[in-house]
Amino acid sequence: MANITPRRDKNGNITSYTIRVYHGYDSSGKRLKPFTTSYKPEKGLTAKQAEKAAQRFADDFESECLHFGEANSSMRLSDFVPRYLEIAKQTLSPATYEFYKLKIDSLINPALGHLKLKDINPSHIQKFINQLAAAPKEKRSGLPNEQGETLSPSTVRRYLTVLQSIFKQAVKLGLITDSPAKVERLTLPKAQAPKIEIFTKQEAAQMLAALENEDLQFQTLIQLAIFTGARRGELVALKFSDIDFEQSKITIERAAYKIKGQPLATKPPKDYETRTVTINESCVELLKMLRAEKISESQRLGSQWVGGNWVFTQWNGEMMNPMTPTKQFSKFLERNGLKHRKFHSLRHTSATLLLYAGVNIKQVQGRLGHGDIETTNKYLHLIEEADVEAVNKLDIMLLPKPTALSATEEQEKKQGIS
Repeated sequence: MANITPRRDKNGNITSYTIRVYHGYDSSGKRLKPFTTSYKPEKGLTAKQAEKAAQRFADDFESECLHFGEANSSMRLSDFVPRYLEIAKQTLSPATYEFYKLKIDSLINPALGHLKLKDINPSHIQKFINQLAAAPKEKRSGLPNEQGETLSPSTVRRYLTVLQSIFKQAVKLGLITDSPAKVERLTLPKAQAPKIEIFTKQEAAQMLAALENEDLQFQTLIQLAIFTGARRGELVALKFSDIDFEQSKITIERAAYKIKGQPLATKPPKDYETRTVTINESCVELLKMLRAEKISESQRLGSQWVGGNWVFTQWNGEMMNPMTPTKQFSKFLERNGLKHRKFHSLRHTSATLLLYAGVNIKQVQGRLGHGDIETTNKYLHLIEEADVEAVNKLDIMLLPKPTALSATEEQEKKQGIS
């Protein structure tokens, strides 16, 4: 029977469960290292519901561990990968799972799949990293670029994360004692911290003014993105039933995603952070008008209307493709002469403007659905930068510096000529 241990925060609330499956003793009588994993319950569950969900997860994990009875450190990496993916599928988002699977098939197995788990050491991983760093950067079409560019350091690190996840699971399952892919044992290409792009207060105001010339659905989408800080997939997956028009609140409990070759689908929000946020009066009014517009459109189309009560839809009422906001937003910025930034910048902008306004960082964390406060803290340096810039502007405005004298003026000053 699986052993389930709850993990609690400083307030005593259960945050996750550690699950261990013991599987006997070695030839010397020493207990074998247990198979280990963790489970994080979805937000909104009662203590009893969370306990039952953890038990179901543990039962499934124990069942899977039975398949690892014949597994050992002498198995090849490529033979371990399918077992790893069985477990990873339960914790990774569908899109991340597909990404991991793709990189395993195209990069990791060809380079390391033939090696036994016990034989793989940091030098093998380092060689793999060096190969990635020298690999040509591909276009979206999959073809190499003509400029001869190689993979960026951040991309190399992202691919390494997949390999690290595989070895971490092998350690948890007791197949190896330590991961050869730990960062401290490797030399990685230096990557710059990604710059957080935001729209300034003036640019955000310009954007809201320009929205008045757009169709109602797009207006509502962008206003909600700015005022709630919700992710693109979370916005697309909103239903009218998620909106409390009386209390001016929206509950975010799902996110849309699209995997190539598969239909549109939804999943819980990132970090399972189901949350309810208050919205401003302008957004409430836009949503009321949009609801009326959808009702009218469904009546006009009759049986062609798919339904589903989605807020943001395709022409027939089907949920909007999560890539659509990105494309529409890019065209909107270009039409209105606004600097191009990603749709996700609206989320960064929302967080930053809230902090500018003096909102408590814990409240900002709650509105954005960040699983931990450190993620929200990344916005604080933007406020600090703005503070330095503000004081410099005040200094220039209030304490004008004397202009530099020309060489002739300097000479005349020395000679006492006025």
